[in-house]
Formats: sequence, structure tokens, C-alpha cells
Amino acid sequence: MLRAFQLVDSSSIQLQRWKPLTSLLSSISITNRSFSSSTSCCCSSSRGSILFSQISSSRGNSLFRSFRISSISSQSSADDVSSSRPFSSTTLQPTAELPKVSFCQWCGAATKQAIPDGDDKIRSICTACDKVAYQNPKMVVGCLVEHDNMILLCKRKIQPGYGLWCLPSGYMEMGESAADGAARETLEEACAEVKILSPFAHLDIPYIGNSYMFFRAKMTSSEISPGPESLDCRFFPPSDIPFDSLAFSSMFVALKLYVEDLKAGQLTKFHYCTINKRPGSSASDIHAYTLVDHFRS
Repeated sequence: MLRAFQLVDSSSIQLQRWKPLTSLLSSISITNRSFSSSTSCCCSSSRGSILFSQISSSRGNSLFRSFRISSISSQSSADDVSSSRPFSSTTLQPTAELPKVSFCQWCGAATKQAIPDGDDKIRSICTACDKVAYQNPKMVVGCLVEHDNMILLCKRKIQPGYGLWCLPSGYMEMGESAADGAARETLEEACAEVKILSPFAHLDIPYIGNSYMFFRAKMTSSEISPGPESLDCRFFPPSDIPFDSLAFSSMFVALKLYVEDLKAGQLTKFHYCTINKRPGSSASDIHAYTLVDHFRS
């Protein structure tokens, strides 16, 4: 939803190509007076209608009138988010080594490793048809389902993270929207039918090439049961969320942000941030990260 932001000056934000900001930020408040846009949308799935409220400001036509930019590590408290430090940008984050594409997906011929014309990165290029196999980030979508002041979590029955808890989520399929995908994953993993309420957080993990989109949602019925990829599913009060038994850093961050907003009485917030995983860390190292470039509406 939000690809990237570049801070241009104290009065405007422009959408730009990805230029990651990797310094440890804590907080800067900025006001956008040049981003003039409002939007509303409505989409439907085969399992029911998914409705979005209009995302706009009552004080003007700005989609996001203000942001707070902050950074916390996995051990930080909510108070750390609001402290102030200078804003700066540095270089690209390291990424995990990509698997080599040895054969062309179109014609089956062998590939070579080279930099295509007009590019600046080594790619797998077919030696027969010259097509380039681009490896791009993948989108993961999921729901933060609220019911009777509790949150729905699923215990994974598959690797990675077997036996650990996570929000119902998974990779988007071709032909579906992010919201449709999030509702589908919730139905598949918890047999729960939900109505999407609003986008909650967009989290990027450049190290593994994943981008996560979480939506707040509510149950349309009270019944849940584990799907084929779940050992268990249940509702947790916010105070009982098993933070020490979560499957991934993305789940840890999303749930921490939710609990923080809940305590502040500000559940209408939308978050964007980058999770910089420590190089060499595994998916099970949920605390091996630093949270940077934290924008909140």
C-alpha cells in the first residue's frame, strides 16, 4: 500500500522510489500540506463483501495529514517510540542470499549470471531466449481479528515456526486484492469468516524480501476451528498474547503496535515501518531486528 517515503522538507512528503532509511530514528513529527488525495474503495470476495471506509482527513483532502517517524528495537518500550532524534538516511540494507535461478522458466534453457542492459544488479538471464528472471519481494497479508476484546491467533502446523503462534496470514494469490487475501487466509487457517475494517500496518523486511500488510477485522460469526495448516486457534486477551511464543518478527511487531495503540486508545492508527533483521538471523529469531522508518498516521 505504501511503497516508500522520502522526506523532502519540513512541509511535504513525496512518494519516491525505494530509498531505505536505516539510521535509528526515534521520533520526528512532520505535516504534509502537499499530498492532496483522498480515496475510498469497495471490494467483494466469494465469501462475502469486504468494505472499506473512506480513508481521508476531516480537515482536508490529505490522505495522511501527519506522520510520526520513529524507531524501536524488539526490546524497546512504548515510551521509546516518542523520544526525539535527528532524521537521516543511509544505504541499502543487506539481504539474504537469493537462490540462483539455473534454468529459464519460459523455455527451460540454462541461465547465466549477468547485469542486463540498463540495470545495475546481477540477474539470471536465459542463454537461449535472453529473458531475465527477476526476483522481487513477496506480499504477505493477514488479519488482526478482534472479538470480545480479544485477538485471534493460530498455532502453526507447518514449518517454519511449527508449534508457534501467529496472526492468520499468508502469501497473496494472483487475482486477489490484499484485503481479499487476508480474509481468505483467515478462513483457511482458523475457519473464521471476517469483515475487514481497515488497514492496520504495512511492514517491510528487506533482508528476506517480504512485505506484510495487516488489516483490522471483526468476526461475522463466533465459530473458529483449526484449518489444515493450524494445530490450534484461539482468542487471546491483549494482556495474554504469547509474545515469547510467536513465529516471526513481523507478528511480534504487529501485535506490539496493536497493544500500544490499544493502551493509548488510538486504534484508528495506520503504521508503516521497516524491520531490519540482523544478517544471518533465522525466522525463529523474532527478537533479532531493529525497527526503523516508523510512519504512523
